[in-house]
Amino acid sequence: MLYWRKAVLSERKQSEEIGRKTDGRKSGGRKEKGRKADETCMARKKSVNEERPWVAVTLGDPAGVGPEIIVGAWNETVIHDWCRPVVVGHPEILRRAVALWQTDVRVVEVQSPHQLEPSPELIPCIACCSDEVLGVRPGMVDARAGHAAYQAVVRAAQLALAGQVDAVATAPLHKEALHRAGHKHPGHTELLAELCGVSDFAMMLYLGPADDLPARDGLAVVHVTLHTAMRNIFGQISEEAILAKARLADGFMTRLAGRRPRIGVCALNPHAGEGGLFGDEEARVIRPAVLRAQAEGMDIEGPLPTDSLMHRARSGYFDAVVAMYHDQGHIALKLLGMHRAVNITLGLPIIRTSVAHGTAFDIAWQRQADITSLVEALRIASKLALSRFGCQRPQASKSD
Repeated sequence: MLYWRKAVLSERKQSEEIGRKTDGRKSGGRKEKGRKADETCMARKKSVNEERPWVAVTLGDPAGVGPEIIVGAWNETVIHDWCRPVVVGHPEILRRAVALWQTDVRVVEVQSPHQLEPSPELIPCIACCSDEVLGVRPGMVDARAGHAAYQAVVRAAQLALAGQVDAVATAPLHKEALHRAGHKHPGHTELLAELCGVSDFAMMLYLGPADDLPARDGLAVVHVTLHTAMRNIFGQISEEAILAKARLADGFMTRLAGRRPRIGVCALNPHAGEGGLFGDEEARVIRPAVLRAQAEGMDIEGPLPTDSLMHRARSGYFDAVVAMYHDQGHIALKLLGMHRAVNITLGLPIIRTSVAHGTAFDIAWQRQADITSLVEALRIASKLALSRFGCQRPQASKSD
């Protein structure tokens, strides 16, 4: 059984158990107050489940694997238990992906998310790019594809900011194609931050709990620096930057898990600087930031050598990790669960999740791409949207 199917069965079972406990409570005093609170929470959950969150799914770069993983994920009926997904992109590109999968699902162009009810048999698609993109060849860097991907992200963000959708889940775009189209953003994260008008943001990779990841609430990795050359990293790391990312990680995991997380902070240099022999950034920059975070009430340790830190995080000792640069966090987390990892942008006024992989031009439009990360991105987007109603859906078990 696929892990997300196990997750849904676990959630349903826990919901039923909560319902039985609520029904069995007696009235009177504190018990009566507790019963009413539980009934309110259950009613809210029932309302949210009946009105599943609307999630805008961007098509990504049409030359990459985005369209096909969307159609592949659509066939997993479990995503329709979680949310109401609507695709943002060119409907004809999506129809080509349906033909690739040889399914009977219909793609219907709509003007707004709520115009048509999505289902395993029907994909509503909000058109937002010109027919020029239909000439894009699979697996090729093309400015037309970059612009189409850009337009999909912009439209989805507008829908979320206007409250027409509850979350955004993005398929991968190609950064070179984006730049060829004249859009100089390093990637999704920076583009969305600009669209939302925020300067304090971060990319987080999240891996949910599973048999091979004992961490009760999964593991999150947030990055102090992101899409920049290695030679720029030392100049971009500061106490304020580290503290800002630690705050974002603390807030996100508190929201997701319902408790304050334990956070580990990576060192920058080998062996955490070895007492200054291999660099002084640990003592001069990172440690002071950690002390400030502790003074704010965070349960945080560091700086720690990344190899030992990630081993402890995998075992469940840490709930979140603050990495100093892109590959320090990405490589470690993806080795733990490449296809299950989800990209989440922190600090935005909207919910945004994404696959944790790229456009995969080498296998694009061959039906070889793994859909797992997109399915998980939809699950996490739905879960975060549900939490806005004040009571989260029961946690999935470690078997998810």
